[in-house]
Amino acid sequence: MALIPSFPASTAHMSILVILAGAIAVIEASVDVSWHRPSYTDVNNLAAVLSGANSSTRIFDSSTTPDNLYGIYNYCNMPHVRAREYPVANSTFELKYVEVIHRHHKRTPYLSNTFPKEDRDLYCSDSPTYYYAKSVNGDITTPSYWNMYVEPANPLNITGFKGDCQFPQITREGLEDAHQHGKDLFSVYGDKLKFLPVTFNPKKVLFRVTSNVITSQTASAIAKGMYGNNNNDVPLYQQYSAVDSLQPQYSCSYADSVRSGYQGSNANWTAHLTATQDLFKRLDGLSGVNPSDSGWHSWFDHYFDNLSSRLCHQMKLPCKIGSPSECVSRADAEKVFRLGLYEYSYIFRDAPQSLEYARTKYGLYFVELIHHMRHVISGECEVKYRHNVAHDGSISPVLSFLQVDEMVWPGMGAEVTFELFEKKATGEWFVRVLWGGRVMRSSAFGEMDMVPVENFFAYVEGLTGARGSYVVQKCG
Repeated sequence: MALIPSFPASTAHMSILVILAGAIAVIEASVDVSWHRPSYTDVNNLAAVLSGANSSTRIFDSSTTPDNLYGIYNYCNMPHVRAREYPVANSTFELKYVEVIHRHHKRTPYLSNTFPKEDRDLYCSDSPTYYYAKSVNGDITTPSYWNMYVEPANPLNITGFKGDCQFPQITREGLEDAHQHGKDLFSVYGDKLKFLPVTFNPKKVLFRVTSNVITSQTASAIAKGMYGNNNNDVPLYQQYSAVDSLQPQYSCSYADSVRSGYQGSNANWTAHLTATQDLFKRLDGLSGVNPSDSGWHSWFDHYFDNLSSRLCHQMKLPCKIGSPSECVSRADAEKVFRLGLYEYSYIFRDAPQSLEYARTKYGLYFVELIHHMRHVISGECEVKYRHNVAHDGSISPVLSFLQVDEMVWPGMGAEVTFELFEKKATGEWFVRVLWGGRVMRSSAFGEMDMVPVENFFAYVEGLTGARGSYVVQKCG
């Protein structure tokens, strides 16, 4: 098996501007910014993935996780900050700023992940998606929604599911999960900590989305869950697509080439594909997917999305068209899910070059994050809470950048929370990072519980360059 070359270990020496007890101070911080190997678990152990032996408990068929198990992996509805499990900080610290980033909630699959012909129709009339404009000069528009349909006179056939859904769109069940997610967040930062304003204040609480409408659909339910008493419209901030750091959508051929170098035809990547040819053959035979379609066979992403979206919505696994007794087995579906988690672990953590990919592909989000924190520290910003609704392609490089100790495929609603604290007695500042509502364990930092802000800033800028200069150099 080919070995993956690693980037040399490096240390960032940064002069960090912070505010301590009201005075400006420049602190020299030295932080290791080299790649650190993640823990070896049943997620990234290929033999365990293939056999299914000793697999941890994970949920793929329900949004509900029993309270006594909350915190385990639930792809349909990942754990997040909520009052029952929230780790309240020591009373010597005062919470000053919170920034949340999480994946949208559960949805229909992407059209590219549907089979040529599906064995059932899908209907979304219980969660219509509204698209219309309003004029501030008067009530001159009517609330209107999209209703997908098949025109009998149109001779062109559609592939995938028939019905009235969009692919993708957040489903009714996904909206309900998002609404509860918002309620849970307010139960901590509003009710428990008295940190958020009681009524929605757009100067203190901001919501941000990507250009993909499923993030706006999710954000609308999150905002309602947090502020059910709000009768005013809520602005959803969105960057221009060409420079958007949240999805991300800014172009970076350098990052793409780094990833293709350790994915693609690299023997470390293709080992699991070679070992699962029989699985692909069974799935292709039942689904009607062309065995030569590289999009379906260069990784398990497409099969994972199709099968998980069914189970998360309590639908049966698919059966062969014309032969309803021949269906995808639960054992094969669970193997696809294990392989999906394995792939994400490899892409975003196990490959040593994954950190180089993350720093360039998603570094600008972190540039913005520490910019927000600096403004809070200096007293220049009254925003207390930023909420970013994004994608698995956003959360994954966040986890990669922070070098999470165990990488998984970020499921629906997967959440990373950044909290900025000030120590009351000394005026020192600290960052705490929560992953799934619990303190994140990082292979680089250890427990990310009260990391001195100068160390966190030095780590970020050691990877991105000051004000993102390294990212601009590689991607600009």
